[in-house]
Amino acid sequence: MGTLLRNLRSTIRSLARTPAFTATVVLTLAIGIGASTAVFSVVNSVLLKPLPYPDADELVAIWHVAPGAPGITDASGGLRPSPSMYFTYSEEGRAFQSVGLWFEGTATVTGAAEPEQVGIAGVTNGVLETLRVPPLLGRWLDASDQTPGGPSRVLLSYTYWQARFGGDPAIIGRSLNVDSLPAEIVGVMPAGFRLVDANPELMMAARIDRSVLAGPPFCCRAIARLKSGMTLAEADADIARMLPIWLDTFAPQGRATFQDTWRIAPALRTLKQEVVGSIGNVLWVVLGTVGVVLLIACANVTNLLLVRAEGRERELAVRVALGADAWRVARVLLVESVSFALLGGAFGLAIAYAALELLGVVGAVGLPRLHEISLDATAVGLALGVSIVSGLVLGAVPVLKIAGPRLIAGLHGGARGASGSRREHRVQNALVVIQVALALVLLVSSGLMLRTFQSLLAVEPGFTEPDELQTMRLTIPFTVEPDPDRVLRMQNDIVDALEALPGVESAAFVSAMPLESRNADFDLLIVEGAPPLQDQSATPIRRFKYLSPGLLQAAGTRLVAGRDITWDDVYRDRRVGLVSENLARELFGSPEAALGKRIRTGRSTPTALREIVGVVQDVRDNALDEPAPAIAYWPTLTTDLYLFQPRTLTRGATFVVRSPLAGTQALVTQMQRAVWSVNPSLPLASVRTMQEVYAQSLSRKSFTLVLLGIAGSVALVLGVIGLYGVLAYIVAQRRREIAIRLAVGAQPRHVTLNFLRYGVGLALVGVVLGLGGAAAVTRLMAALLHGVQPIDALTYGAVAVLLTLVAALASYLPARRAANVDPAEALAAE
Repeated sequence: MGTLLRNLRSTIRSLARTPAFTATVVLTLAIGIGASTAVFSVVNSVLLKPLPYPDADELVAIWHVAPGAPGITDASGGLRPSPSMYFTYSEEGRAFQSVGLWFEGTATVTGAAEPEQVGIAGVTNGVLETLRVPPLLGRWLDASDQTPGGPSRVLLSYTYWQARFGGDPAIIGRSLNVDSLPAEIVGVMPAGFRLVDANPELMMAARIDRSVLAGPPFCCRAIARLKSGMTLAEADADIARMLPIWLDTFAPQGRATFQDTWRIAPALRTLKQEVVGSIGNVLWVVLGTVGVVLLIACANVTNLLLVRAEGRERELAVRVALGADAWRVARVLLVESVSFALLGGAFGLAIAYAALELLGVVGAVGLPRLHEISLDATAVGLALGVSIVSGLVLGAVPVLKIAGPRLIAGLHGGARGASGSRREHRVQNALVVIQVALALVLLVSSGLMLRTFQSLLAVEPGFTEPDELQTMRLTIPFTVEPDPDRVLRMQNDIVDALEALPGVESAAFVSAMPLESRNADFDLLIVEGAPPLQDQSATPIRRFKYLSPGLLQAAGTRLVAGRDITWDDVYRDRRVGLVSENLARELFGSPEAALGKRIRTGRSTPTALREIVGVVQDVRDNALDEPAPAIAYWPTLTTDLYLFQPRTLTRGATFVVRSPLAGTQALVTQMQRAVWSVNPSLPLASVRTMQEVYAQSLSRKSFTLVLLGIAGSVALVLGVIGLYGVLAYIVAQRRREIAIRLAVGAQPRHVTLNFLRYGVGLALVGVVLGLGGAAAVTRLMAALLHGVQPIDALTYGAVAVLLTLVAALASYLPARRAANVDPAEALAAE
């Protein structure tokens, strides 16, 4: 230990004597270790850690597949459970300890300060029991709160309790006016609690009347806790056993549709899969990327340490001559390299902490479990381990290279002035080649993501000039106005008030704008004169939207053929509708051929036909990188659209205002006043521009692009520095040889070309190896790409040319320095 401490003190003095070299090595390692630690923290928190619930590995999300109903499953990735399914599974299940159903929505809270619209979750008995997170105050919602027609009771989130009631502990038993009805507060959930992946301000008892349930609607989400020892496959089998029971109890008339046509089957997911979704592909790619950056950084530092070690050959040889054994010499180098690595790790932790803090600020990247991401003990331990291992590996390469007979050769006076042979630089050359190859892999990956981003930007989303579209969500609940005609009149008055605002060009509303990620309505769509349903087992489910007149103009959605719906159509209850272009082509061959044709829904009477008066451009309703779904558009208030629903009304809608003032607080304030001029109890919710919605839809792609771009740029810089450093060192070592060549008549340009060829040759070897590596690695990115193939000739060629040119520039500078060597001065120094 005494010897080790002496070596450590000597190392500290040595590092202090060369501050520029020390700073370069430490900063290079800090970038690699810091980036790796930050991304590992994200991966660990999102993908590896269990969810913050007791025995979280027992939790599952209940989903189904329905291969015969692609119009539903395309929108959500699976078929959601219906309320009737919940009752069947909770009463008949053998695989579950508990089952709960829940759904998201909004509600208007009044009675204190200004009215506000808040996010709510309607939860059945079993949801909170399944999650097993006790309330901070009060109690859970239980079976006694679920009685249809009984008193309404509510649980508050911690943040809403703090913001609305200042954390008052006496809140239990008080009431809130939710949608104009009193709701008793029975509890407050603890800080950080999330309902799976949602964060509602209020949780209310879902008082479902079991006696009126049928098979549909498939609108809700369900979670369950497996019994001890039960597997996901066994739970799937249990669901499959219960589906016939569900059909017999709640949907005997729909058996042929649900069982034979839709082919409903269970597809349970772990709750972690439900929360994390597909982000795992992105995070593993990013983690691999920063791992490559760390390798490049280590290769760069290894080259620097090799140069430093070779410069100390005489000193180390003197140590050996004075009696030091090989282990003592190796220990000197290893202590130095580990010291570098630990310093780099310490600064890397600071970089990682800053990066995670920044990630929390710009949380719009759409990362799940964002609030759980932190620099925890596991991440710190990883950084420490990587630092120590890196230091030992970095130190081992110089030790192996200069150990043994070479140290004795360092005592010969001519050794320093002798021309270095290329064999002595094989390790440095190999490290440069590796750096260039790895840099090319990262640059190709970032290039493919850039091409993907460009492809997505070229996609028509179904609206124009999103920065001029201001949107808000507005709901008129039944308790505020039960009469559908008066609700329609109120919505029309709001549109008129919005259009009268200064600077507003147009206004309208729709059940949901494109890319808003809201549940859509759906049903079969039957063309007049088509065969009966029993002969159409493959009839796909269609998506429905409800809009007001003027929506196409306000949003900038193109009308391909025909005309728009008018207010006269709505008030006169004309049976008209619009269809998307792809639906028109599928059903009728062309948009023009669709005009005048009549269609109806699968749950309407044969006489409830609606005329197609217009065809709308295809809209990317789910995501920019997903195909546009076929959509039918109905007026906001319709009659006989469904057999058991005489009138269909859109009470919750997204209002759209086109104005150059979109995004300003002044316009939002004016919009709020316009709404309150019609009804002062209506709050605005989800106030944002379509540019924000558009950016959110691109957030994961842009997140990946930015990280890969940063990693590729850092890799390029480190690779170029490594190449430049090796060539500069070789030129310095071969000054005597260069001087002799110049003295006997060699042309300076020949010397320059010689070293330039040497550097570019190393780079080309790295480029060739990197192209092969990129071809293998980028196949793993296929799921992240859009509009470009993993093997894209343009991207590969452009990156190879760029890297070669940059390498040539990096090689030219030391090569030119070699040609400027003064023979007389160099030989005199020898």
